[in-house]
Amino acid sequence: MSEPFVIDELQEAVLDTVRRFNAEVVAPVAAELDANSDPEAGFSWEIVEKADEVGLRTMTLSEEWGGIGADSVTTAMVIEELGKADIGVSVVMAQTLKLAQILQSALTKQQQDRFIPIFRDDPRGVLAIGITEPETGSNYFIRQDVPFHTKAEKVDGGWRINGMKHFISNGNRANVYLIFAQTEKGRSLYEGSTCFLLDRDTEGFSIGRVHDKMGERLANNSELMFRDCFIPDEDVVGEAGNGFQVLIDFFPASNAYAAASVLGAATAAYEQSLEWCRNRVQGGKPLIEHDGITAQLAEMHMLLDVARTYVRKATWMADNRDLGWDPALSAFPKVFASQAAWKIVTWASELHGGSGYMKETGIEKLLRDIAAFLHSDGVNRTLLLKASRMIF
Repeated sequence: MSEPFVIDELQEAVLDTVRRFNAEVVAPVAAELDANSDPEAGFSWEIVEKADEVGLRTMTLSEEWGGIGADSVTTAMVIEELGKADIGVSVVMAQTLKLAQILQSALTKQQQDRFIPIFRDDPRGVLAIGITEPETGSNYFIRQDVPFHTKAEKVDGGWRINGMKHFISNGNRANVYLIFAQTEKGRSLYEGSTCFLLDRDTEGFSIGRVHDKMGERLANNSELMFRDCFIPDEDVVGEAGNGFQVLIDFFPASNAYAAASVLGAATAAYEQSLEWCRNRVQGGKPLIEHDGITAQLAEMHMLLDVARTYVRKATWMADNRDLGWDPALSAFPKVFASQAAWKIVTWASELHGGSGYMKETGIEKLLRDIAAFLHSDGVNRTLLLKASRMIF
């Protein structure tokens, strides 16, 4: 059994592939894509197709399904590395890599045989999960006696879904979805919802508005619309009425993957600041020779190390839950990483002075990108409340 903090030869080879991918595919176009006023235009199919060519898109699929069976630690390393070039690209891939793991672990053999090839064989195949609704956001992180507004009514041979989701990462781009809907009236979403598999071409399903975000613009988030959308019984994941058990059983590393995305962007902010401080002269000497600046850079380095260690621990424990899984690890890593990242990127802006406010340095983009994760994958205060209920 490998240790969580040692990078082996396979991981190093994968990371080398990601670094080349960042340098050759993502970095040259990230700023231009980010600058598009149309939120849909920030997304790049070329990036997804190139990720497919080098094996990144399907790396969490087992060898049987055509991937390399990357574990959660390796996956988080890749997500972090992608975040150094662009947080949106990292999110597109994080959602896809995470849900590809779920397709293999939560689905029946019959469901796998039908849905995994739809994703695997399309070089543009990405994945999405539909949970969040306009009035049901934090409710699914902390147990509250409320239902989903998206309803699924039992009919002959399956279920008929009506309602909508919003803020869904990859929502307008995915070809396979996991969708949560209320199936038991008078019960909470925790006790009366069901998880369904959905093919993009299903009748009654459509894409609504693509959200116009402040940052993270290379990833699209959108509304999902359901109007008498029929899903057959064989596309229920797990047990009807027990959908949230799917999240509990099969999503232990999800929070840590989110942490890895924002950690990658924070690392980029730190590395750029370090280079700036080595070259920018003030008071007759480079900034890095001023004690206060050096101490601040050291603190940025420390925060990155701690956040990274936390992600490695959480992802390793997610794959080894029999050794003593702490449920709070499904909430804490993203909170800590996003708080640390926000400190780092605001400090980076200050270290750059007026140049940090200008778009040409790239710090302004990193600040907008990192701000997303104060809310994305759970508002931090909500996640802390979730963790407190697990602990106390």
